[in-house]
Amino acid sequence: MIRISLLSAALLLCTSGTGLTQPRVALPDSPDYKGEIRRGPDGKLIVIDKTATRPAPTSALAATLVVGPDEAIRTITEAAKLARDGDIVEIRPGEYRGQTAIWTQNDLTIRGSGGNNTRPVLLADGKSAEGKGLWVIRGGRVRVENLEFRGVRVRDGNGAGIRFERGQLVIHRCAFIDNEMGILTGNLPDLTLEISDSEFADAARHQVDLHHLLYVGAIGRFALTGSRFSNGYRGHLVKSRARENHIRYNLLADGPGGRASFELEFANGGLAYVVGNVFQKSDSADNSVLVSYGSEGPRWPDNALYFSHNTLINDRHAGTFLKVRAEKFPAGVESWMINNLTVGHGDLAAPENGRFEGNLTAQRGELIDYAGQPLRLKPTSPLRGQVRIPGKAREIDLLPDAEFTLPAGTRPVSPGSALAPGAFQRGG
Repeated sequence: MIRISLLSAALLLCTSGTGLTQPRVALPDSPDYKGEIRRGPDGKLIVIDKTATRPAPTSALAATLVVGPDEAIRTITEAAKLARDGDIVEIRPGEYRGQTAIWTQNDLTIRGSGGNNTRPVLLADGKSAEGKGLWVIRGGRVRVENLEFRGVRVRDGNGAGIRFERGQLVIHRCAFIDNEMGILTGNLPDLTLEISDSEFADAARHQVDLHHLLYVGAIGRFALTGSRFSNGYRGHLVKSRARENHIRYNLLADGPGGRASFELEFANGGLAYVVGNVFQKSDSADNSVLVSYGSEGPRWPDNALYFSHNTLINDRHAGTFLKVRAEKFPAGVESWMINNLTVGHGDLAAPENGRFEGNLTAQRGELIDYAGQPLRLKPTSPLRGQVRIPGKAREIDLLPDAEFTLPAGTRPVSPGSALAPGAFQRGG
C-alpha cells in the first residue's frame, strides 16, 4: 500500500485540474519607512527622514553635533563622518591639533562657540586632508562661522585652511593665519564663495613658492565684504579668476613687514565691482602695482571693472595704483574709476573705455590714522564735497552704504551732501 500524506494529497489536487486551491496566507503589512535612526550627541536616538526635502539647518530634523574634549564627539574628524545633511556642528573653544576633515554634506553649518578671543583654533600640526588642506569642502550649501585655521603645509606648497571644491560656501567671522593659502577654490563655474567679517594674515615665507592669502579660482561668483588682509609674502593678498566679483568695504593693507605682490588681482578679468575698500602697499614690496585687472588675459565673455570710492596708499617711492591690461582683451574692457582717493607716489591713469572722474589725491598730513594707516580725511578737509554721486553700473550701486571697521566687519554710513572721495565718509 502506498501512503500519501495529507500535504501531498493537497498538492496533487491543486495540480490535477480539479479547481481546488490552497488557502491564501495573509502576510503582515509592510512597515512604514520612517528614515534613518541615529544616535545624537546627547545619546538619544533620533530619526532622520531621508525621503523629505533637504531640511534647512533650523529644521526640527536637523541635529546639533557638539564637538569638544569633554563632549561625546571629541574630534572634528569624527564629527565630519557623523554629520548628515542639514546638521549643525558646534565646536567648543580650545585648540584642535591635526584634526583634518572632509565635508560632503548639504545644508551644513559648522560654527565655533565663543568670541573672537576665545573662538576655536584649528592647528594643522603637519596634517592635511587628501594632501590639500586642513579641511576639504565638497558638499552643497555649507556655512562656516567663527573658526581659526592655522599653519597648513603640504607637499605641493598649496596647503589651504580650506580647500573648496564643490557647492556654495559662506565664510563668516573666521581667521586664516600662517597658511600656504588661506582658502583655495576649485575651478567649476557653478561654485559660489561668500566671505564676510574675516581675517587673513601672515603668508608662508617660502623663497620659491608663491602663496596667496586668498586664491579664488575660475568660479561663478565671489563676494568679499568687511574683511582684513595683512602681511603677505611674494604672492597676492587676494587673487581671483571668478566670473563675477563683488569686493566691498575691506582693508587690504600689507603693513610695514609685508611683501605682497598685488593687493588685489583679477587675473582673467571678468565682471568686478570694487567699492569702498582700502589698499596699501608697503615700501618693501617687490611689485609696484596695487590693484591689477586682466594680467593673464580673458577667460570670460563679459569683462568690466567698476572701481569706486576706494582709498589707495602706496608707501613705495613710485608705482601704479590701478593697472588695467586692456590690450589683452580683443573685445575691449569697460573700466570706471570714480571718486577714489590716492595717497603717496603713483599713477592712476584714465581708462581707454569708460568713466574717470572724482579721483583725488591727498597728503598724509590731511588724513587721520586708522588701523595704523592714514585713511580718513579730516572733517575740515577741502576734499569733502568735491565729488558727485557715482551712480549705478548694471543696476549695482557704486555709492558706499557702509565702511570697514576694526578688527573686521562693517558699519553703515549715510553719505551726506559733502560726499568725500575714498573709502571713508566719517571723519573720525
